[in-house]
Amino acid sequence: MTNHAPAFRLPSFEALHEREDVRFALVGGDVRHGGGGTTGTGDLPVLHVAEHEVAKLARSHRGVVAGISGRVALPAAYLGARRARVPFVLWATIWAHPRTPAHALSYLPLRHIYRDADAIVTYGPHVSAYVRAKGARNPVFEAPQAVDTTFWEQSANAPTRRSPFQALFVGRLDGEKGVAVLSSAWRASGLRAPATALVLVGGGRFRAPSSATGAVLQAGSLPQDGVRNFYAGSDVVILPSVRTRDFLEPWGLVVNEAFHQAKPVIATTAVGAVAGGLVRHGRNGLVVPPDDPEALGAALRRLHDDPDLRARLGAAAHADVQAYTPQAWAAGVSQALAAAGISKEASLP
Repeated sequence: MTNHAPAFRLPSFEALHEREDVRFALVGGDVRHGGGGTTGTGDLPVLHVAEHEVAKLARSHRGVVAGISGRVALPAAYLGARRARVPFVLWATIWAHPRTPAHALSYLPLRHIYRDADAIVTYGPHVSAYVRAKGARNPVFEAPQAVDTTFWEQSANAPTRRSPFQALFVGRLDGEKGVAVLSSAWRASGLRAPATALVLVGGGRFRAPSSATGAVLQAGSLPQDGVRNFYAGSDVVILPSVRTRDFLEPWGLVVNEAFHQAKPVIATTAVGAVAGGLVRHGRNGLVVPPDDPEALGAALRRLHDDPDLRARLGAAAHADVQAYTPQAWAAGVSQALAAAGISKEASLP
């Protein structure tokens, strides 16, 4: 059970279905994180259900796997599994509980599910550490975050470059993504047009200050091939995310996409891909504190001034992301299913 099956998830879901013969119950709802909502599900067996209908599904299945989605879908899935006396596996995706009054009401019920789930599968070690700290008593497994590796590994058909040195941001142009910090960092870096440019790809409320016109270019929302072209034409990709009361970047799939194109990243410690171990400072990117324009600006200047460093980090990035595949994600989920006693693979002779 989850909210949507966005395009980037489909290869992982297909790999899991091939291993485990699962069905996907999609409850819909708002879309906040990258990748968008459900636009098509191919040949996957999919049920579109209301959140309150999730509990009934447990009666006809050998077990339930549920993500942290919707207002009542997760507790409904959990209670439905317990009433049907089938195993329940939690797909945990957060590494800090949101700090709003509304989310405070869900803290204790979610903590109970962490403690009582028959197994938990997480985004990475940062989420695993969090759920264990919240009292998880049964096995915890990690399913590495993956994008469509076939697409993002391909060479771009028309690399897009607006200046000799190009820095790239891809994502929602909202405060929690750190775009205002990035704008300040760009000014602090001393990098100027026409020799350099910062390109912002994505939709949102942020607009670059008029003083930055020519140095900060807003490309808007683009199809995947257009985004890939910008990755290919850029020298560094930036994830300046910050923590807010109701948001802490769970992962940052932009990292995977950029790494598949052999591009180094500059990311903050508020990015899950940093806490989860994919981005390593000095190995395949640079890591800076969140909400620190001076540190981010200095990192930008460092990569601008050192093309050899950019090349070394980019090569390591491409090598390191090879383990983050849809098949590896599906294998991690299968481990959790096996621990809960509901893996199809475990039941085969």
